[in-house]
Amino acid sequence: MVNAARPDPDALLRAATRAGQGRLKVFLGAAPGVGKTYEMLGDAAAQRLTGVDVVVGVVETHGRADTEAQLQGFEVIPRAVVPHRGQSLAEMDIDAILHRRPALVLVDELAHTNAPGSRHDKRWQDVEELLTAGIDVWTTLNIQHVESLNDLVASFTRVRVRETVPDRVLDNAEIEVVDLPPDELIARLKAGKVYVPQEAARALGHFFSKSNLSALRELALRRAAQTVDAQMLEDLRASATVGAWAVGERLLVAVGANPAAPEVVRAGKRLADALRAPWTAVHVETARERNAASAAQLADAMHLAVQLGGQVLSLSGSSVVEGLADAVADTRATMLVVGKPQPRRWPWQQRLHIQPLARRLPGLSLHVVQTVAPAPGGKCALPKVPAMPTGLVPGLAATALVTIVGRAIAVAGNNITNVALLYLLPVLLVATRYGLLTGVVTGLVATLAYNFYFIPPTGTFTIADPQNFITVGVLLLVAVVASQLTARLRAQALLAARNARQSAALAGFARRLNGISEPDELARALCGEAARLLDARTVLLLPGVEGLAVRTGEPADCHLELLDHAAARWSFDNGQPAGRGSSTLTASEWLFTPLAASNRALGVFGVARPDATLPVRPDQLPLLGSLVDQSALALQRIQLESEAAGIRTLEERDRLRAALLSSVSHDLRTPLTAVLGFLRALTPLDEEQREILGLARAEGERLQRFVSNLLDMVRVEAGAIALAIEPVDLAEAVASAVQDLRGAIADRAVQIDIAADLPLVMVDPRLFHHCLINLIENAVRHGGMNGPIIIAAIIAAGRRNRELELTVLDSGPGLPAGMESLVFETFTRLEGSDRKGGTGLGLAIVRGFCTAMGLEVVASNRPDATGACFTIRFPESHLRTVSEDA
Repeated sequence: MVNAARPDPDALLRAATRAGQGRLKVFLGAAPGVGKTYEMLGDAAAQRLTGVDVVVGVVETHGRADTEAQLQGFEVIPRAVVPHRGQSLAEMDIDAILHRRPALVLVDELAHTNAPGSRHDKRWQDVEELLTAGIDVWTTLNIQHVESLNDLVASFTRVRVRETVPDRVLDNAEIEVVDLPPDELIARLKAGKVYVPQEAARALGHFFSKSNLSALRELALRRAAQTVDAQMLEDLRASATVGAWAVGERLLVAVGANPAAPEVVRAGKRLADALRAPWTAVHVETARERNAASAAQLADAMHLAVQLGGQVLSLSGSSVVEGLADAVADTRATMLVVGKPQPRRWPWQQRLHIQPLARRLPGLSLHVVQTVAPAPGGKCALPKVPAMPTGLVPGLAATALVTIVGRAIAVAGNNITNVALLYLLPVLLVATRYGLLTGVVTGLVATLAYNFYFIPPTGTFTIADPQNFITVGVLLLVAVVASQLTARLRAQALLAARNARQSAALAGFARRLNGISEPDELARALCGEAARLLDARTVLLLPGVEGLAVRTGEPADCHLELLDHAAARWSFDNGQPAGRGSSTLTASEWLFTPLAASNRALGVFGVARPDATLPVRPDQLPLLGSLVDQSALALQRIQLESEAAGIRTLEERDRLRAALLSSVSHDLRTPLTAVLGFLRALTPLDEEQREILGLARAEGERLQRFVSNLLDMVRVEAGAIALAIEPVDLAEAVASAVQDLRGAIADRAVQIDIAADLPLVMVDPRLFHHCLINLIENAVRHGGMNGPIIIAAIIAAGRRNRELELTVLDSGPGLPAGMESLVFETFTRLEGSDRKGGTGLGLAIVRGFCTAMGLEVVASNRPDATGACFTIRFPESHLRTVSEDA
């Protein structure tokens, strides 16, 4: 249990994690039309006036004039065009925002579903990526799109929305409720400020009724209040501030291991619903031994609490009162719900367990639930005959032994007082070993034995001398008190020993994890240790090529059914427990818990009982959580070490490759230049020599281009490219590249389709010439022998306004599906395609030079015919008209 006198380490860790991320602000509304977007734009305009760098990622005005007016003056990031089934859909361009990197970006409609083919399925996932990059995000959301409230909203509006946002997205967000009274919203709807008149009339008769709007308004206000309350508690834990801070009700329901526990849980749930307050079911585990029946009753009660939507908490304590006090301090509860058994015969028995709580927790509201536990079978049960206390036989034997020794002492010294002290020994002995009840019974027997054998008249239970009444009474009182104190010490010792064993097991497990460097070894260690400590079957699933797969289990032949795999998949995807003992897919006999580190699920750990009962007892949940958390951190360490080793290998390989390329290219360039100069100087004597010299010169020039490519690749990877940007005419640049390749092109048909009125492009002429040489040579080498090579340029409406596209098309077999981007990798040759020949450098140099000049190059297959298509895209900022250049 967290000590309220010091900061909560988990809260501090979560705060440190959020420190490097952007901040999220949600403008939350009860329904469409309340003015969320308008309010967001107004606040953003005020931020912009103070010097904050604000851009608009996506804002939907829905044709509302006042919202469009608010949008004026903002920098709007153009949307990306996503092709889908022959149509072009516009979505938020997350890459452009990350490249622009503003201080604040406005993203409307958080629950929006992105077009198929986008990087993320949902817009809230785009927002999470922006936040991770350190960019602040303001967004809008309607209350019906909150995942946890989806069913509740559908129950009274009869409308179920399919686009939802997980509640965790709102947990760390600043929420501003944009509120509008129902009458005003209905008036806006009738005035056509929300929907067109036909849709407005239909909406008024269904979703936008006054009762629905009032209920949605209440939900929005309550959800915002819950988020603020949770954030306040997080800050209190991080700063170690004490006190309940009862600005809102928070309930704690005490659950015991008895048949009345479900009644208390249901009463706590009803009270929480009436107060609209969060609630937690807590059980305090003491050293008192519990039988199998009471353990099953406790497990059922805690499972019921989970099903009813409450949180569960299990902790150890020296007493129930002290444990509940710790739970109240940790949860900042304002009300404690406890159960009171059916009325006893004596009033003091009814107040016995209530008064200590009231004294220990002053100022806390106690809600006492009168419970009547049903008898088995639903009938009135007869009073049970108390069972004989455990350890009574050893107690009686010890008392008999003391009696024999006392008789010997009495005969020898006639000292009855000393004999009375001896009878305390068996009381202390059995109370220490067997508990309070055995000690009290033994003390009573010892008192009677002392009276029978040593107080005159001996042999009877009669006390002749009134002074001996005091001796007998003191002996009995001392025996009871000693039994109680000894039993309490025994209970505390047992509890401390159990906690020590658990701590030692966790410490040993942590040391073992430190020496593990393979996922399989970690899986075996986790499953084996958890199976031993929890006395259950265990299994670990890790993600692979085909999804989640069983890595290992204990025993090794553990088999998961289809439902079990579904529960494991849900737990991995949602980062929450699933299966029996949770609130999701409870039909599975396994309880799956995600192994999560850095807010990312790394695997799933499953626990089950051979007898298909509850997998983990409530008192074992902290132990399970510790095992899973330690394993998740170890698994993350193993993955990071593997990635670091891979990065070091890549860096060393790149360094060696760059050194080799530089050495080879420089060593080849000097002799190659001399050879080409000699070949050009030779004069052929006849036609045969002319053909041989021509072939030698062509091959020499091709080798020279290869060496130049090597040098260019070294410069690209070293980042040593010096740019000399100037306006270039595309037609002249293409004609120059074709002329330089006339020997390689030979009799191949080259079709150039570049209009004379196209704007000039701002590029480095030398680098751009290299790009054209490599693209055209690639088309000659791999573009087939029949069709022509087509070089065309057009003005297109691209993802970022107007852009010019220069394409090189061939007539070869084309590129393998899904491998289009790999052709630009260094030394990549695609086996099984028309790109498997060559050195694999030319296209890599094209991409490197284009990137250096701010251009984009992509590869694809021709949509109109067989063949490959390579496109260089010039953004609008790289275009210059002749008048602008003049």
